Amino acid sequence: MPGIVFLSTERLREIVEFYTSRLGMNVWLEQEDCTILQYDNLFLGFCQREKANVGGIITFWFETNREVEERYEDLSDLAESPPTENAKYRIYHFFLRDPEGRRLEVQRFLDR
Repeated sequence: MPGIVFLSTERLREIVEFYTSRLGMNVWLEQEDCTILQYDNLFLGFCQREKANVGGIITFWFETNREVEERYEDLSDLAESPPTENAKYRIYHFFLRDPEGRRLEVQRFLDR
């Protein structure tokens, strides 16, 4: 079942620019005060509001360690640390934050 996760933002233009230029998302639909972005089967809607919703983690997952490493190379200036293996969850991943402080994760499931 397709879906969209909507999040409020205080800086719509800056957030759309970040997700499109740094993370490779595409604008799927623009509305008066909301923009819906798409990356493969992930849809994120950002809507201009007085207060930003920055809770949770937005995860972008990839098929190979190399793809995670390539994303790290592109985003290393924003990354909290280099990619590492997490034995508990059997993932290879790293974290970063968007301009409003939302935590983002780039990962690969090692069992898939």
